[in-house]
Amino acid sequence: MRGSSNDPLVVRTVRSGLTESLDDATAVVVDADGRVLASWGDPDTPLYYRSAIKPIQASVSQELGAALVPEHLAVACSSHSGHPVHLEIVRAMLRSGGLTEADLGTPPSWPLAEAAKALLLSTGHRAPLPVYHNCSGKHAGFLLACVAQGWPVDTYRSPDHPLQRRVLATVAEATGQPVEPVGIDGCGAPTLRGSCRGLATAFAAMTVDRRFAEVASATSRFPSLVAGNERPDGRLGAWWGGPLKAGAEGLIGAARHGVGIAAKSRSGSSSVAVMAMIEVMRSMGLLSGAAIEALQDLATPPVLGGGDPVGSRTVDGSA
Repeated sequence: MRGSSNDPLVVRTVRSGLTESLDDATAVVVDADGRVLASWGDPDTPLYYRSAIKPIQASVSQELGAALVPEHLAVACSSHSGHPVHLEIVRAMLRSGGLTEADLGTPPSWPLAEAAKALLLSTGHRAPLPVYHNCSGKHAGFLLACVAQGWPVDTYRSPDHPLQRRVLATVAEATGQPVEPVGIDGCGAPTLRGSCRGLATAFAAMTVDRRFAEVASATSRFPSLVAGNERPDGRLGAWWGGPLKAGAEGLIGAARHGVGIAAKSRSGSSSVAVMAMIEVMRSMGLLSGAAIEALQDLATPPVLGGGDPVGSRTVDGSA
């Protein structure tokens, strides 16, 4: 893999010796001051941070009095898979503030993990619920912050709510970029504008700024609560040893020791984003040999034919 380039990283899918498709990703590596150490593609292309910025959002909830223990803070940072441990933590968070599932503003959903959905169906649950939504931990943190501050809980998703104004200001500070005008995320909360460079800068800040020390520790210690053991981002997080968070439309950020990394798939593919992230980490010497071996199936996923490998997906430096 080459060093910094104006060309994006390209994921090449080869089946039986023929290139079937190409997908590209932007990636950037920055230091704690936001200086670019390496990049591929344009790291300033506008995007929405979506769930990748949840650790910063959760840090605001914690600052405002959510008073979350580390495991609960990890779920506030999460796009959880909806396994029983995730759901019970969200419910415990709500109970700690005298809240109920009816206070959640997340839309009724099934868990992200098919196994978690199957378990619910097998135990008689027949309808999606707000608590199953992968963002319910973030929303529970938001609600606890509102309770602590005496702010209205019924309008906490509004971009004009004092909670969301604080979130906007903190994300702008952490990323070093303006974040408005905002959009609306799938969970109904505001989603903020930025870039890969901004996301990488925010993640670098998480590992050096004491303001974000709690979320950096929680996401590093409990990657299976932030995502799920079965998901590529959860598996990568377990080997990474620092904050790591994926977002919708193929966006992922990570950091360790003041170095932040972000990757974005142009097509919105989460697997492409994870592949790009692993390749950047590997090329920068940030992954151990054991991690590279354990994550090989994510870094170069096999292409199957009749259940057997007939090709692979690999990351090229450029098309």
